[in-house]
Amino acid sequence: MSAPPVVVLTPNPAVDVTYAVDAQEVGTTVRVRRVSRRPGGKGVNVAAVLRTLGEDVVALLPLSGDAGRWVRTALEAEGLPVAVVDVGGTGTRSTVTVVDDALPPTVYAEPGDPLPPAAWEDVLAEVRARCAPGGWFVVAGSFPPGDERVVGDLVRTARGAGARVVVDASGPALVLAADAGADLLVPNEEEARAATGAADLAGAVRRLRQHAGAVVVVSRGADGLEAHADGAPVLQPGVPGVVGNPTGAGDAATAGLVAALRGGADLPTAVGRAAVLGAAAVLAPLAGQVDPADVAALGARLPAPRPATVPPSPDPEVTP
Repeated sequence: MSAPPVVVLTPNPAVDVTYAVDAQEVGTTVRVRRVSRRPGGKGVNVAAVLRTLGEDVVALLPLSGDAGRWVRTALEAEGLPVAVVDVGGTGTRSTVTVVDDALPPTVYAEPGDPLPPAAWEDVLAEVRARCAPGGWFVVAGSFPPGDERVVGDLVRTARGAGARVVVDASGPALVLAADAGADLLVPNEEEARAATGAADLAGAVRRLRQHAGAVVVVSRGADGLEAHADGAPVLQPGVPGVVGNPTGAGDAATAGLVAALRGGADLPTAVGRAAVLGAAAVLAPLAGQVDPADVAALGARLPAPRPATVPPSPDPEVTP
């Protein structure tokens, strides 16, 4: 009997618009050389990379209006299985990313509209129906303003159905997911510290693990990924010499982590896979894409993991 598919929820999907320009400038007219539009949101990117890796996956999306219908049609055309909850409203939000060949990308992200309670009940019903023992449920991305509290219900619902739960979120949603018993949390260092109010990463990890003992994998940018579970933390350095567009790299890393763990890998191996997939995403033209040839080549250059320098320790500034 095959394993249940990975269910990936994007709580606040978007139409991602990317403008390629000669140079990013403020206060003037900038001519756009190339425009691309594609379905967006962290969960969409995670699901797309999982699909590229050959994983059985379904993207769960609350969508609204004409823009939401376009997102659904575009994803189906790409061959990504989708489960849609129609939430009404005027339309799914947009994000605009401006890129050139010199500066880091500039992203303009609309907040999205809060969903009616009945819409979240429909989302929870989909989670309940699609998650099963042995399955994986991923929540990736921001929530509409004020809806972060729903993450606790999402975690408890998926775990109640027997699935392992991964949350890639920021702000209050990250802490609420930890308190609800998420199995794996994947913030970056800034998100972990900001969400918990901790003075340093050690304190942030301690706060996120203090209730359910979740595994916490923290992205540390150029310093790689740091994995915290029972025992000594492990630092996985990034693949050296990778230059490109980092948009979506964290989403690809989450996909690599989930795919490896789903396949039975231990945590250090899975974190190494995450580092390779994140690097491959940097080389790809758009978020949600990786080239399998890049994945293979980068894997050969991956440094060995090593013990993290500073283990988690009590931090009096951690938010209760």
